[in-house]
Amino acid sequence: MRGLAMIIRPIQHNDLQALHEIARESGPGFTSLVDDRDYLEKKVRHAIDSFQRELHRPGDEHYLFVLEDEATGDIMGTTGIEASAGDDRPLCHFRREAEPASRSGSERLTRCTHYTGCTEICSLYLRPRYRRANAGKLLSKVRFLFMAQNPHRFSATIIAEMRGVSDASGQSPFWNWLKTRSGHLDFATVTRLAGTATPEMLDALLPAEPLSTATMPTEAIRAIGQVHEQTRPALKMLEAEGFRHRGFVDLFDAGPTVEAKLNEITSSRHSTRCRVQIIDDSMPAITRNHPGNRDNVMLIANTAVSDFRATVTTAAAWLPHHNLLSVPESLARQLGLSDGGMTCFLPLATTGKAEANAHTNSSEVLYAH
Repeated sequence: MRGLAMIIRPIQHNDLQALHEIARESGPGFTSLVDDRDYLEKKVRHAIDSFQRELHRPGDEHYLFVLEDEATGDIMGTTGIEASAGDDRPLCHFRREAEPASRSGSERLTRCTHYTGCTEICSLYLRPRYRRANAGKLLSKVRFLFMAQNPHRFSATIIAEMRGVSDASGQSPFWNWLKTRSGHLDFATVTRLAGTATPEMLDALLPAEPLSTATMPTEAIRAIGQVHEQTRPALKMLEAEGFRHRGFVDLFDAGPTVEAKLNEITSSRHSTRCRVQIIDDSMPAITRNHPGNRDNVMLIANTAVSDFRATVTTAAAWLPHHNLLSVPESLARQLGLSDGGMTCFLPLATTGKAEANAHTNSSEVLYAH
């Protein structure tokens, strides 16, 4: 059996350097991973502590995963979950509303904390040199398997803040307009502050009164609710999962926030929890040569928390009549699975047309806030 090409696991202390490189590579607008080593070191410590906690309900936990190349040990990307966003520091957005008595169709943007206490998926980034088949799917979907197995750790409502429009030089058309009312800070500085500054500082930075689009230039208006060109694949994946935009946008780049109910997310509903049957690597699974199982791509995860592991593979076979997933010994060892123990898997080869279309261009970078 071929070895694992890539594996998802909780972040560790020795991943800090790679995380710092990702924060630099991702550039302005990636507010959940700012280019500040001390900030990132605290984030890693907090993530490790979060995975180790025994919980009955969500709190300030932050679960940060890394995607590791099994052959080289390189960190290919990251993905994360904020268990209860906005509890330790306000989670603010602009709410889009029709301007009262407007004849021009202009809108009003009002600051609010609508999503306080919701679970936020975040920090999704696939490094450009590690683009390959199923890497983006693994980074995105693994969070839903982890949440499906541990629903008590998360809110019933899941949100994702999508990176808004900015150009190659880091200029945001929305912020270029808003900064004239907010201290004239450049976009890179303000997005760095979004991740590191105190709530009081951010509150003083932004205007308190509602903003009217009637005074905005066309470029800024067009950016409201739109995503960065390299974030489109990530948004398409979430839309295929059932996420929808309800009119809330980011304070700095006006990128959309999308939401879904945990128990309605496609990957959560279609995942299967079952027992493991471990077989010898040289022995084909009972139904391996059956057309329904041949080259069937699956996302497989163990059921641990601090020792969580997941990957994408074609080496396992689902035996529905026995409620067993047949797994080669070497794959089981790498995922920490035991014979007769539990696993969770999600078929990827049977995704619907909308989701398949989201992955037609595998060369694109995937990232969101």
